[in-house]
Amino acid sequence: MTTPKIYVKGDRSIWIVVLLLSSISVLAVYSSTGKLAYTEQGGNTEHYLIKHAFTVLSGIFLMYMTHLFNYKVFSRLGQILLFIAVPLLAITLFTGTNLNQGSRWITLPIINLTFQSSDVAKLALIMYLARLLSRKQETIKDFKEGFIPLMIPIAIVCGLILPANFSTAAILFMTSLIILFIGRVNLKYILILVGSGIIAFSLFIVIALNMNLPGRIGTWKARVENFSKGDSQSNYQAEHAKIAIASGGVIGVGPGNSTQRNFLPQSYSDFIFAIILEEYGLFGGILLVLLYIILLYRIVSMLRYSPQTFATLLALGCGLMLVFQALINMAVAVNLFPVTGQPLPLVSMGGTSVWFTSISIGIILSVSRFCKKEKGGELETA
Repeated sequence: MTTPKIYVKGDRSIWIVVLLLSSISVLAVYSSTGKLAYTEQGGNTEHYLIKHAFTVLSGIFLMYMTHLFNYKVFSRLGQILLFIAVPLLAITLFTGTNLNQGSRWITLPIINLTFQSSDVAKLALIMYLARLLSRKQETIKDFKEGFIPLMIPIAIVCGLILPANFSTAAILFMTSLIILFIGRVNLKYILILVGSGIIAFSLFIVIALNMNLPGRIGTWKARVENFSKGDSQSNYQAEHAKIAIASGGVIGVGPGNSTQRNFLPQSYSDFIFAIILEEYGLFGGILLVLLYIILLYRIVSMLRYSPQTFATLLALGCGLMLVFQALINMAVAVNLFPVTGQPLPLVSMGGTSVWFTSISIGIILSVSRFCKKEKGGELETA
């Protein structure tokens, strides 16, 4: 009898985590889009269910197709994507489509499809850094030959993302630092990059506050002030998220019984974790956190037997990006961070963002196909 392993390759635990998160996503989005369905679709609640289910299924298809590729193709692809992503980021910054109070999107003509150029840039930078680090191991300790070529793309990509999307730039910058550290870059040089980033960000804030520059500096300022004040009038989203969490308690109010979905803006995206806590309680929240921890654990575990430095850095970079994004989304929902606008990976409703997340997982699964694990004292293909 033919087994599914012939058709689905890579780490089976990661596949299971992805399918569980996708199932949770369909249930949570269907529940949290009730108000949106009545305001935008005349009460047709099945509209967003069908739309999101299609997005999730198409994302899994993209994941499957991506994981069939040899991970080595992403080395060259990273170069090509980076040269495409940088102009896209510049276009988005100055002439991008404004959605949800942010100019982060590009609209493709004719098909009228919008996507965030930062999604392309994130993948491109991770691929490119993994490629450079794997090729420069002999000169990696040299400042001019090893560090400067790595610092330039990080500065350009994060700098172009920053004005429109600080949280994404920060997550990408942090992920890049960890990749540099694991790639054996001198810690002194990494600290120089951190210091340069802090100085550059501080200068940007000062200039942006005194000049009419493109970006969202006013929104950042308001969010930080609202978070620091902590009163219900200035922090509307966080207060309703707290109500949702308190209402859920330990076991939750049950699927589809959320009340705060009617009050929370972006309850199906930025604050979907609060809705999950309300409907499924503490147990539901713990399960979700555990799934992301298992995902990261499986990535780190498989990389102990990674065939190449490039494969290790590529898979770890993609995994860290997703997990950091998940942790920040959940931290915002429980009012540990100011509102950032980061969706919950593989769970929040979205379009192209779901597809790019799926492609990232597909890249990780592609690497896992070539990892080796010990069994009976011998190495065998996982």
